[in-house]
Amino acid sequence: MLDLLEECRGAGRIGISGHIRPDGDCVGACLALRQYLKKCLPQAAVEVFLEKPADIFKEIKGFEEIHSDFPEEDAFDVFFVVDCGADRIGGAEKYFKAAEKTINIDHHITNPGSCDINYIKPEWGSASELIYDLIEPDKLDRELAMAIYIGMIHDTGVFQYSNTTPAAMEKGARLIGYGFDFPRLIQETFYQKTYLQAQVMGRALMESIRFMDGRCIVSAMDRRIMDFYNVDSKDLDGIVNQLRNIKGVECAIFMYQTVGLEYRVSLRTSEKVDAAAVAAFFGGGGHARAAGCTMKGTFHDCVNNLSLHIERELEKNDKRNH
Repeated sequence: MLDLLEECRGAGRIGISGHIRPDGDCVGACLALRQYLKKCLPQAAVEVFLEKPADIFKEIKGFEEIHSDFPEEDAFDVFFVVDCGADRIGGAEKYFKAAEKTINIDHHITNPGSCDINYIKPEWGSASELIYDLIEPDKLDRELAMAIYIGMIHDTGVFQYSNTTPAAMEKGARLIGYGFDFPRLIQETFYQKTYLQAQVMGRALMESIRFMDGRCIVSAMDRRIMDFYNVDSKDLDGIVNQLRNIKGVECAIFMYQTVGLEYRVSLRTSEKVDAAAVAAFFGGGGHARAAGCTMKGTFHDCVNNLSLHIERELEKNDKRNH
């Protein structure tokens, strides 16, 4: 077990970062870790560096103090990489490279470990759950419990994805005992969409295409459409999950254009397709049921290349069951 306080003993400057395009688990885990270290190590300066997270997470303590402009900083004594490998922290990479000690806390099976100390547990459903396990129970309070809870619900789909364990449910039960308004937080951070986000999702669903005898579905959004609606990547959250909910679909693909002939690809799958294995072939990663990667080429190039590996996964599963 990683001893957070021992590893940070004597540190005057501690930095924390997570992956680009931070989701609820990344934001919750980073801010929970910051709260805990500030509480236990009041003499240390503890800073979080993330690309600007969605405003739906603004109730988490410390949200307004996140650095999203990646200013020049003196070297950190300890630098944490949370919910990813060090190759995915974007503008915070310069702090990681200059730090005296680096620590990786993650739950992605595709992360080989890239820090001095690597605490990687793929069997856990979220990075926030790892933070829960690493903190001293008597240091939990309402604000810290809320940060961890928000992170856990976002990576477990409010405890309905296959990465949800009995232990995660027990931890969630203990966390809501601290008295924050968890039904509202679930609604406002996980389910609720703006009217514009709902419009974009509707368009993505209308223009989706099923293939492989209906077992796979894909939808894409190019820059022209994104600019027409004036949306960015944060407004596209949840589309791939909605595609996966369609009856008969074993693998859902959602792609959006970043620059030129480049697409950010998200995969959501049933147990018949290993999403992480497919994404890893294209330099991405994630979990068995949810993964992503960045691909170059036209929409049809990307779909054709993905199809080859998705089809192999389906064939492997079909053979196992016959």
